[in-house]
Amino acid sequence: MQSDATSLRGRGALLAVIDARLGAGGGVALHGPAGIGKTAVLDAVAAQAAARNELVLRLRPVRTERSLPYAGIADLVSQLPDDAAQALPPAQRAALAALRQGLPPRGGTPALARRLVLPLMLAHCARRRAVLLVLDDAQWLDAESAELIGFAMRRRPGHRVRVLAAQRRPDPAGKRRAARLCPAPALELAVPPLDADELTALLEARGLPCRTASRMHEASAGNPFLALALGGAVAPGPAWRPAPIPETARELLRDRLRALPAGVAATLLVAALATDPTTTVLLRAGRDDAVRDLRLAETEGVVELDGEAIRFTPPLLAQVLAEEATAAERHSAHAALAAGAVDPTEALRHRALRTGRPDAAVARSLAAAADRRAERGAGRDAAELYLLAADRCPHTLAAQRLDWLVAAARAATTGGAPTLAGRAAEAVIAADAPAGHRVRARLVLLDLAGQALAEMGETFAAALAEAGDDPALLAPVRLRLTWAAFLTGDPDRAAAEAGRTVEAARRAGDPTTEAMGLSLIAQVQRLRGEARWVDTLSQALELPATPAPDWLHYGPRYMAARFAMMDDRLDEARDELLKLLVVAEHDRIGEARVEVLRSLSEVATRAGRCREALQYAHRAVDAAQHAGLSPGPTWYTAAVAELAGGSLTAAAGFARRGVRASEQEGDSLYLRRNLHALGQAELRLGETRAGVTALRRLRDLEADSGGADPMIVRWHGDLAGGLASLGEHAEAAATLAEARAAAHRLGNTPGTVGYLDRATAVVLSESGQADSAVVLSAAAAQHFEQLHQPIEQAHALLVQGGAERRRRRYAAARVAIGAALAIFLAADAKPWAEQTERALARTEGNSAPGIPPADLGLTSTELRIAGLVRDGASNREIATQLYLSVKTVEATLTRVYRKLGVRSRTQLSSRLQVSELTSPA
Repeated sequence: MQSDATSLRGRGALLAVIDARLGAGGGVALHGPAGIGKTAVLDAVAAQAAARNELVLRLRPVRTERSLPYAGIADLVSQLPDDAAQALPPAQRAALAALRQGLPPRGGTPALARRLVLPLMLAHCARRRAVLLVLDDAQWLDAESAELIGFAMRRRPGHRVRVLAAQRRPDPAGKRRAARLCPAPALELAVPPLDADELTALLEARGLPCRTASRMHEASAGNPFLALALGGAVAPGPAWRPAPIPETARELLRDRLRALPAGVAATLLVAALATDPTTTVLLRAGRDDAVRDLRLAETEGVVELDGEAIRFTPPLLAQVLAEEATAAERHSAHAALAAGAVDPTEALRHRALRTGRPDAAVARSLAAAADRRAERGAGRDAAELYLLAADRCPHTLAAQRLDWLVAAARAATTGGAPTLAGRAAEAVIAADAPAGHRVRARLVLLDLAGQALAEMGETFAAALAEAGDDPALLAPVRLRLTWAAFLTGDPDRAAAEAGRTVEAARRAGDPTTEAMGLSLIAQVQRLRGEARWVDTLSQALELPATPAPDWLHYGPRYMAARFAMMDDRLDEARDELLKLLVVAEHDRIGEARVEVLRSLSEVATRAGRCREALQYAHRAVDAAQHAGLSPGPTWYTAAVAELAGGSLTAAAGFARRGVRASEQEGDSLYLRRNLHALGQAELRLGETRAGVTALRRLRDLEADSGGADPMIVRWHGDLAGGLASLGEHAEAAATLAEARAAAHRLGNTPGTVGYLDRATAVVLSESGQADSAVVLSAAAAQHFEQLHQPIEQAHALLVQGGAERRRRRYAAARVAIGAALAIFLAADAKPWAEQTERALARTEGNSAPGIPPADLGLTSTELRIAGLVRDGASNREIATQLYLSVKTVEATLTRVYRKLGVRSRTQLSSRLQVSELTSPA
């Protein structure tokens, strides 16, 4: 592993534990598989020690040195200072000369003299400064050097001599070799795999597309080196198409398997070829030592056992095992699995896999078994059997082969097996298939594209040409064209395509596709601010639509639940979404399930159930990652949940990654939403200008896409507040006026009124009109209380408290902010509570009576300008530094003079103390 900063993502807790142990003396022994990042951790600890002027000794033996006696000790003593050698007694100096050359002891040289060389030299060095021996790849250290180092450490060299050793596992040489090279007390630690977020961030930093980086966690089991190797091998093309395992990764996996006894590897090959490997399956297949073999494999980190279930870590180990086995070994394993199978279909599958020869009877039997699995809803199993039937199909069954491939593609899509779906669909397109088969295959490829539909122009064109005038084929193609237009931010084209979808679906007698088309038309109408969306959605809900679980999120019931959330009918939205989640759980692809989980998270956020919001959001992120779906939408939801109840820093991280993912996939819809989350996070983190920049970009994108409903993506108030804090009061007022006009066209709701009143109060407070701000923010708090939206209510109270403070009514400010804090704490709104606690502290003032709080009732812009005046800046310099006009600076300074009762810059400077200038949170 490389040891640059990015490779240390997610290692903070581990480094802290190591630092604490070494700080008290003793040693730390790390272990883990190759590529997990042990070297990066060692490099970081060594760099910190060197920065403290400690003597750092490094050893990193390689595989070929394991058979070279004294190679390691020769390298080690060569790094020790000359004065340590000169301080040795004569017998040890003679032994040192031989050790430096890696020579074995001469005849007659006392063994004790040779063994005392290293402890005496280390003790001498430790008198001047602390010593840290950093030993990497301890499994390759020659036995003679290991014995001498171990002897030195067993003699208790003192707390100023420490050892940090790392060892690869599995290692046939011994599990605790690194620990035996450490002085007591020795702490043994496993270097854990990176979690999904940490690994994704690492891979993105190396230039991998977000979607690719997101799915690498499961493939690599969190191993950074393996993930980087796999990510670097991803070839251009569809996201579902697997890349070949690069040789560097294959060799790393081979090494882990070579370290296992032959019998264990044979047992694991049977597990790798089983459909659902369990201990019982292996025992029935004749692996009588399966329990012992699996226990050893689990100890070495090759598999994980969950009860009877067996999971390879990483999953690619199973693929390497199967691909590296000989044909005879695979034939034998499949024969054993067939003989031991309980299910006749499973026995049939393994008999078919023993050979690749065509066989009409076997192909028909496999297809019949696939039909039965498909009827039971086992999509993935059905797809595998259909594909296997097509692979074993002789030329005399060419027509049936195409039917089976189409069935495999669809079953794999609903079964959450994108690689199988893509393989089957491309096989249909490559063959001389009928037009209907080819269109259905192209629909599968379109569904596999996810948010990247904008890149599928050729596939759309071919599907339309092959569909001809057949409405049953045209309707589903048009439906996907509608969604592609949505994603690229073209509502006019989306409305036109949705209309064509509805027309074709009616001609084909397809009420499900018709209802989905009408639902998308309602979404466009709402986006444009057209009140007729209500009638359109009602029309869709009246149709006898039964969308499959994987298309549930395009149906009218889901759309109605989303609109209920946007209109602040949160209980209604939650009840419907929970019903839909039961159905969506059958979506093996995961997209419908992910969408319902995302919506439940957003509803929980608005309802003030912050812990529930985080749980739903992270379930959605995990599900999308597991299914290989586009990460932009789920990262947006995670950012929103983190803004309410998690961490502002985490929210900003999710939103930034969501922006990049949406840009890469041409997803204008979630680019705008992630920009909103990013703008909010940066504003609340104090990065006002960066937040305003993100929200201005969102505003421009909304204008280009024709967005008009301020309640869909509620960015107007955030942008206005940020602009006001920068002194851009006219632009802030114009932003809110635009939002009010749009809300009036759609029909004001209590949520709309409360949201815009609170935003206006923020702008008024920043503009020095605190009296009006108090009235509006108090009214907004009442609106949100009636709507049972505690986070929004507490936010309004926080704004009210800030305005009261600027009126120098500190008791009233404490009452409003205290009430906000109580609500935030009850809702588990951690970042809001922290911000509110800081605001409350600013109302406390000095302990002496009559002394006002440090901000003196100034707005954030006024505080910044006053501070720069105190520091001697001219008006022009202030304008340049804060990106304001000189006129804005002059007007703001006039308000500051009035509020503080001063008449000149000199009086202002004498009035302000350094401690008084604290920016509001």
